[in-house]
Amino acid sequence: PGWLLSPAGRPYLDSILHKNRRRVFGLLEHPALPPSLAVPTVTYKLFLSGKSGVGKTALVAWLGGTPAPPAYHETLGIEATTLFWPAKPRASGRPVLFRLHLWD
Repeated sequence: PGWLLSPAGRPYLDSILHKNRRRVFGLLEHPALPPSLAVPTVTYKLFLSGKSGVGKTALVAWLGGTPAPPAYHETLGIEATTLFWPAKPRASGRPVLFRLHLWD
């Protein structure tokens, strides 16, 4: 569970942070890792659906490390957020980089 904070996981965590906050990546951007730390990227698209005002946008903001909107406003259409998260699955000894496309 503490792999990201270990010396082996810290370079992966640093690649997604900027000034100790999660870096916001554009649609075509990717965390920069040195060639010695290159890992496979696993992509998932997550679609959040539900009733109005239940916190879908606040959940995406929290997962992305950005502040939630201070006042409620209805999301018109779909807002897409790209989130990267490094992980080291227990079944494999090699880290992977998850690319999560969150559709709210």
